[in-house]
Amino acid sequence: MRIDKYLKTSRIIKRRTIAKEACDSGRVLIGGRPAKAGSEVGIGDEVVILFGSGQMKVRVLELHESLKKEDAVKMYEVINQ
Repeated sequence: MRIDKYLKTSRIIKRRTIAKEACDSGRVLIGGRPAKAGSEVGIGDEVVILFGSGQMKVRVLELHESLKKEDAVKMYEVINQ
């Protein structure tokens, strides 16, 4: 699954356009490497999202094309925040 779609579907980032901008500006890392919006993410990958005031590190647990809001948190595990 594309990282920008994953971030939106998991609701880590609210809109896909914002997720794409974050990826293209180098604020999203997959396995320690900068990710473009089209980079593929898989189960078990560690993703770091750099926000203005800090960062969030998550491990990918599930991949779904669409999901209810309540179930979105099952897609990832927060490692540190």
